[in-house]
Amino acid sequence: MKIFSLILICFFALILSGFSQKPIFTHQDTLRGSITPEREWWDLAFYHLDIKVDPADSSIKGTNTVRYKVLKSHQIMQIDLQPPMKITKVVQGDDVLSWNKDGNAWFIELDKLQEPGQENELVIWYEGQPRVSKNPPWSGGITWSKDANGLDFIASACQGDGASLWWPCKDHPYDEPDSMLISVNVPGSLTDVSNGRLRKVDENADGTKTFHWFVSNPINNYGVNINIGDYVRFSEKYRGEKGILDCEYYVLRGNMAKAKEHFKDVKRMLEAFEYWFGPYPFYEDSYKLVEAPYLGMEHQSSVTYGNGYKKGYRGRDLSQTGWGLKFDFIIIHESGHEWFANSITNRDAADMWIHESFTAYSENLFLDYFYGKEASAAYVRGTRASIRNDRPVVGIYNVNYPGSGDMYYKGANMLHTLRQLVDDDAKWRGILRALNREFYHQTVTGKQIEDFLSKETGKDLSAFFAQYLNDIRIPVLEYIIEGKELKFRWDNCVKGFDMPLQVKINGRTQWIKPAKHWDSYISDMDIKSFAVDPDFYVASFDLMGKFVSPE
Repeated sequence: MKIFSLILICFFALILSGFSQKPIFTHQDTLRGSITPEREWWDLAFYHLDIKVDPADSSIKGTNTVRYKVLKSHQIMQIDLQPPMKITKVVQGDDVLSWNKDGNAWFIELDKLQEPGQENELVIWYEGQPRVSKNPPWSGGITWSKDANGLDFIASACQGDGASLWWPCKDHPYDEPDSMLISVNVPGSLTDVSNGRLRKVDENADGTKTFHWFVSNPINNYGVNINIGDYVRFSEKYRGEKGILDCEYYVLRGNMAKAKEHFKDVKRMLEAFEYWFGPYPFYEDSYKLVEAPYLGMEHQSSVTYGNGYKKGYRGRDLSQTGWGLKFDFIIIHESGHEWFANSITNRDAADMWIHESFTAYSENLFLDYFYGKEASAAYVRGTRASIRNDRPVVGIYNVNYPGSGDMYYKGANMLHTLRQLVDDDAKWRGILRALNREFYHQTVTGKQIEDFLSKETGKDLSAFFAQYLNDIRIPVLEYIIEGKELKFRWDNCVKGFDMPLQVKINGRTQWIKPAKHWDSYISDMDIKSFAVDPDFYVASFDLMGKFVSPE
């Protein structure tokens, strides 16, 4: 029997060790995910992506003009483009350039001496049939589909897999162009909607049309998009904190009436998020909501929508509280990314929690603004059922590897917990708005965000973030009640975790300050009831035998 037990222990130990092993990364992962010497010497200033999209053979062909500033001397430039797309020519001035290819990285050999301070540009010709997305938007690529009338309905989505799936670029989030021109040639019966504002439409002799969209603000690579279909348009004005914001809506022909009713959530979203986060970050480029042949994505100033004109997430409430059916999940969530992803952008994919934690939390704040604090708290607590605690929320740096999907709702509950620690709604709102001012239109590290929140709250949050972002354990409050005395301590937590906690003792709200060592609170009468505030994402365990999970 002892031998059999030992075998079982060894068997489960092997299984658990397999789950805990880190993924194996390749040379290509490093080329994609790190700031290589061939990237760091130049600073992006401007892209002009000028392409022809041909639905007949699912191909894209065109050029990308790259304008950049030289930071230090170097003669090799890394440009990323994934197969089956291929670069066919690169020109700088009068020089036709050569290159060496290493997987998805194309190392362009520059003939002209690159001297610090210079502003140079080159033009890249490319073509091919880009990867088709098997499961958009979670699987990157182009979606080539048809609408209900049999007309072409085409869209890009490439978060995670990279914009280099369909156009040549500096495919790392740390560097963004200051502005961008996107020119898209499509069959004459169709419309392209991309980022920014439409400057003009060329009607060409061959019956095609070219749509020219200009983005006047910095834009991340995966935020660049094409949406091609038989669109009809309507618009409205929103009087916001920075003046008049143009809001434009592009939907498939036949959906105009229901879109006009359903898209009323946009103005509600803007009202709530400008209250909590500050002005919409892209007034110069407008706000657009564009119907797409997949669920949706946070493309900058060109948010894509495919939620079927339903409330919730495809008609479901992800919180299972009823509050998730008070809004269209895609409109609220993907638009929240304008503040967190598009304006404030992670510098490395490992810190994608900056995008997803704050934006998942924005759903809660939307409810808070319109339905009150209790509704919003119930909603965010309800999303805990989706938390897996499978691996850390922070990913692995320099290899394009984000953390666990828990970055959504564990991240949201972490921020909700932090709000309880601040314990002042006006101050909390001020912190969120200050965060958006401090890092407006910037790429940032997770540590920058953590340090900023520590400074603004006046609390050392290093152990707090280590617990919720870098560890998979849920903190457990262990306690014992003996008459008037409550003994307590934190367990299942990282070193130094000493988060204060709000509890109810005999029905009265009270703060206690647990740490790793035992401490106690003495009541003025025997303790008959005790409960942890459910808005803290923690578990509790009465050592007399009762365990309460945060779910």
